[in-house]
Amino acid sequence: MVESTPEASTPEAVGQEVGVIISYFAHVGAAVVDVAKGNLKLGDTIWIKGHTTDFKQAVDSMQVDHKPVTEAKRGEQVGLRVSERVRRHDRVYRL
Repeated sequence: MVESTPEASTPEAVGQEVGVIISYFAHVGAAVVDVAKGNLKLGDTIWIKGHTTDFKQAVDSMQVDHKPVTEAKRGEQVGLRVSERVRRHDRVYRL
């Protein structure tokens, strides 16, 4: 589920920053997020925003140490399936 983002609002204004992308694996369409603030759960809607990245999606798959999880907490690094290409240092916001 990919949605266009409104030009007038910023991720900071509509959501909480939860982490940053630290790796991207194009061949499987997955990214590793370092969860720095709050938590992330299956079903959450996230906004990934960077210099050239800007899209929203639902969290439908998460893994920690190659094991499926339903929630990632602050301090964990979690693998997420992503619908578009992301880059290191892109910010992840929970809406």
